Amino acid sequence: MGSFDTIVSLCKQRGFVFQSSEIYGGIGGFWDYGPLGVELKNNIKQSWWRRVVQMRDDVVGLDASIIMNPQTWVASGHVEEFTDPLVDCKQCKKRFRADAIVNNTCPECGAVGQFTDVRRFNLMFKTYVGPVEESAALTYLRPETAQGIFVNFQNILVAMRKKLPFGIAQIGKAFRNEITPGDFIFRDREFEQMEIEYFVKPGTDDYWHQHWVEERLRWYIEDLGLRKEKVRARALPKQDLAHYSKATFEIEYDFPGKGWAEIEGVANRTDYDLKRHAQHSGRDLTYFDEEAKEHYIPYVIEPSCGVDRIFLVVLLDAYHEEEVRGEKRVVLKLKPQLAPIKVAVFPLLRNRPEIVQKAKEIAATLRKHFTVWYDDTAAIGRLYRRQDEIGTPYCITVDVQSLTDNAVTIRDRDTMLQERVPIGQVTAVLKEKLAQC
Repeated sequence: MGSFDTIVSLCKQRGFVFQSSEIYGGIGGFWDYGPLGVELKNNIKQSWWRRVVQMRDDVVGLDASIIMNPQTWVASGHVEEFTDPLVDCKQCKKRFRADAIVNNTCPECGAVGQFTDVRRFNLMFKTYVGPVEESAALTYLRPETAQGIFVNFQNILVAMRKKLPFGIAQIGKAFRNEITPGDFIFRDREFEQMEIEYFVKPGTDDYWHQHWVEERLRWYIEDLGLRKEKVRARALPKQDLAHYSKATFEIEYDFPGKGWAEIEGVANRTDYDLKRHAQHSGRDLTYFDEEAKEHYIPYVIEPSCGVDRIFLVVLLDAYHEEEVRGEKRVVLKLKPQLAPIKVAVFPLLRNRPEIVQKAKEIAATLRKHFTVWYDDTAAIGRLYRRQDEIGTPYCITVDVQSLTDNAVTIRDRDTMLQERVPIGQVTAVLKEKLAQC
């Protein structure tokens, strides 16, 4: 497993994550995903979407807008409740979350007891709709994707003819003006959420709550390949529950140097959200149960996680260092389905045009089926090491012999074993290997 510092360095060096607007000094809590980061992030999202939407018949998808009618956030309680405790250090003028201050000492300058009184700070980013910046045009960038699901509950219920229990899933950007973002992409101001609101009949909510906790744990271990001993579910004590929650489990990961920290929340939100939106909008958000012949407002089970934090966990968990023939080898042992590049193709001799041409032809053929990287910029050993560092499962080398036997060498990332395969069979062999992983 890698440390935070190791992963931060790897991310920049290999093109996973960059500081946003770095040439101007950056901006806290905002990050740009580079060529490899985009691929890995998309693979994580695709894995989640396939698991919770495409492989189930009781969950459908949604892509709601980032900016909504501002009354949405009044009804949800965000305007009034979505705050953190804020203090200023009188000595260095830096601002901090009050609950992050240890022993009344400033984390920046070390001053003791030099803080202002605690005040509440709303975390929503404000913006304006239309040409005039006035109070009537005030709205917000959404701080979560859940409310877009709740306000579309009746639309989806009618359009898709769904019966309880059923869920609505969404992946999308959210924005929180965190007082102290930090730990790389662990806590951001702009981030991406993956959320499900699963609507159930009151009285069945405890069963479905447990179902989703177990289901989410399986995804982390089976689909993402995280080590089982590094992931756990923990029930929050009552005093730590959000105002809307009957019960909440946090799925946690054992971070290096940080210990156990949340990567997902699975909450029983009861009927709080739909009731609030019904009251504020004047719309009927009840569900008619044809079997019971009654109307009621469903309870909601909400699994909610951040793509960026999971991205970090995947890298930390996959990072390995080992010694090979007296040299350090860094390898990301990513699940092949998550790997940004599935196959790399190299010519053994870049000064032999016929070998280079054949390697490029093979790469072009494979691109119809996989994400492929072609490289002829270094010696073969260095090319292997580069691909190991970014988690590429298989490397193909075209050599002098390939010109006569029409075969290539396929190298396995984890075992480093090599096998000779006829060029005509390479696609089929790789498909079989990747399907088995």
